[in-house]
Amino acid sequence: MKTRPFLLLFLATALFAQSGWQTAENLPAVDLSGLTKTQRAAALAVLRSESCACGCDMKIAQCRMEDPKCGVSRRLAAYVVKEASAGKNVAAIKTALIKYASAPEMLLEDKAIAIPTAGDPIRGPQNAKVTIIEFSDFQCPYCAKAVTEVATVLKKYPTSVRLIFKQYPLDIHSQAEMAAEAALAAQAQGKFWEMHDRLYAGFPDLSRKTVFGYAKQLGLDMNRFTREVDGHKYAARVHAEEQEGEVAGVGGTPTFYINGKKYNGLFELAQVAPIIRKEISGAKN
Repeated sequence: MKTRPFLLLFLATALFAQSGWQTAENLPAVDLSGLTKTQRAAALAVLRSESCACGCDMKIAQCRMEDPKCGVSRRLAAYVVKEASAGKNVAAIKTALIKYASAPEMLLEDKAIAIPTAGDPIRGPQNAKVTIIEFSDFQCPYCAKAVTEVATVLKKYPTSVRLIFKQYPLDIHSQAEMAAEAALAAQAQGKFWEMHDRLYAGFPDLSRKTVFGYAKQLGLDMNRFTREVDGHKYAARVHAEEQEGEVAGVGGTPTFYINGKKYNGLFELAQVAPIIRKEISGAKN
């Protein structure tokens, strides 16, 4: 399997970050040029001390240096700069930032991205007002944990939300690509979601014996399933979806897009429900 461009970017930015985000005077995509010396010092103090809201467990300045693609830290940094330029001191900026960062919408990118979905498995109504696209990896522990929350969201909004699943097996997971191809082979026989549910329910066991056992349990044509998996019939499709994810800005799994907008936080009902309600409301207008 190939090395993803985002891995190379991560390594490069990580080396850059070693110079010390705690003392760096310039941060990626953070414009401090219009600030006075005092304002600049206040902004940097907040950026170095306050956490990013994307769930990365890093400070804003650290996230800007180690994950420059993060839209959450970029928006938080811009807000800090704006507050500093208004003459607020460190304490006042922090107070304003807490309120600003707590809005669920903060976790959603502003710009929607067009992601091809023709032929992808869908769970939920075709005419749903909200479409959630998930790029996932069957060997990823975070993806396995997200399954329950995704199901909870779909149950909460049965007529308004649909899920589209995209394959994104990571290079570090040796069994992920085979599982992805097996899921697509099951889809070819009308059993994608049944295979999906079994693969995650049985996590982390994705051995050939286990996966083929699931196929047999589902009543699949085993001759066809074996031929297609062993012949890597769906490898090109898996790789195409990986490329779609890279174009869309996927840097890890699971990554979710809500009506085309990248979601940068933990996928939990409490976090995404306000976003979904706003998207439903917007769709009505």
